[in-house]
Amino acid sequence: MAERTVGNRFGWVRWLLLGLAVLVLVVFLLAQRQSVDVSYGRSPARAALPEGSSGELSDATVPSVDEMTALVEADRVVRLPGAVAQWDEAAVRAAIGPDDIRILVAPPGLDETERKRVRDVRNAQIRVLGTQVSGGMYQAVADDLPGWRAQFATADVTDLLLTLIANERDQPAPADDDRLRWRDPTPAELATVVADLRATGRHVAPGATLREVPKAAGTAFPDATGLYVALPARYGTPLPRYGPALTSVFPDRPVVVLYGSWIEYHGPQATEFAELAAASFYAQFADRLSRYDYPQGNVLNAWLNRVTDIRYAGLFDRPLPYRPVDPLRVALPALPWVFAACVLGFLVLSARSLLRLRGTALAPLRGPGQPARLAGLTALAVEMSLLTDRHADPALTRGMVKLQAARAALDEELPDGHVGGLLDEAEAELDECARTVGIAGYRPAVYLQGRLA
Repeated sequence: MAERTVGNRFGWVRWLLLGLAVLVLVVFLLAQRQSVDVSYGRSPARAALPEGSSGELSDATVPSVDEMTALVEADRVVRLPGAVAQWDEAAVRAAIGPDDIRILVAPPGLDETERKRVRDVRNAQIRVLGTQVSGGMYQAVADDLPGWRAQFATADVTDLLLTLIANERDQPAPADDDRLRWRDPTPAELATVVADLRATGRHVAPGATLREVPKAAGTAFPDATGLYVALPARYGTPLPRYGPALTSVFPDRPVVVLYGSWIEYHGPQATEFAELAAASFYAQFADRLSRYDYPQGNVLNAWLNRVTDIRYAGLFDRPLPYRPVDPLRVALPALPWVFAACVLGFLVLSARSLLRLRGTALAPLRGPGQPARLAGLTALAVEMSLLTDRHADPALTRGMVKLQAARAALDEELPDGHVGGLLDEAEAELDECARTVGIAGYRPAVYLQGRLA
């Protein structure tokens, strides 16, 4: 009975270990899932941005292919409604010379169907979609900060056009020129911007499309709240350089100025940090920014995410942002060992249970069990109760009390040692009673041997 009690006590532990082993195995196998995503010649980040998902498509449309073909036939430069690209007309005219090179300029934010119609206009040697310049099989792209700054801050595509015109004439491409011009903001302009920054932390000039500062600003600049100035793209006039002036008013505060889709950073470690952020950002997204019509908030959000990536890289001795511990990543190497320990524990407890069952099955071959011993001693006490007198009654009474306690212990499945101890005490009392009565056949050792035989 005690063996069965111990088995019941540890049986649930055995099944708990088995269930835990199965759970650990499932978690480990799920964590090993692998996927294959292969692309050649393009960035996965670009592929993850389906067209139209970020508000980059505008309401602009273009005429049919035949209508645009007729327009280009009638004029060497055709600007469709909504076109934003600008250039130095004198420089482009001089580069074209007597050649018959015709240019079709379309607005940004067209979907793929409308862009295909523009590309199908065969009599246009050069096509400008937003600020993306292409001709034939070639596309001219900026590859340095001055080129990107002119393209996205002022929509100036002069250098891109000159490159394609030189290609059409089989001539070497001319050297790029930093065509953007700066000026200091006037006291009135600076006062207006400073007042807005003190009040709300941002200034949005008329014509700018920034509605609110993205939440990514908190991770990009966690040490000090950034200040944001949004201005529309302007061509033909020098741009006000707010960055240095605002840095002197707000020292140790990040200052971010948007000129159209171009972003200038001023503030802590601006010399190295600003160039790296701009170069890595526009090298990846310049192609999309040139042909689509992204709101300034979307451009700023993507740029802030790039700044966060740079901070996570630990460059320029900037403090790394807090990265919470991934419990699965930390525990994953230990899961096989936990699984093995649970299986081993289950096997050990199962083996113990089998050994107990085998021992119980063999117990009758070795002698009577506790229930049989209790029954024999109880029968002896009943028979002796008819022969005892006042001298033997105390021993008989104590023996019967011990037998009742032993029966209760068996019913409650108490340990075998406890039950055996009670039966030993009962047997000793009954033996004393038999000796007092003077009947040797009622001594427990003799009585039980004869009863079981």
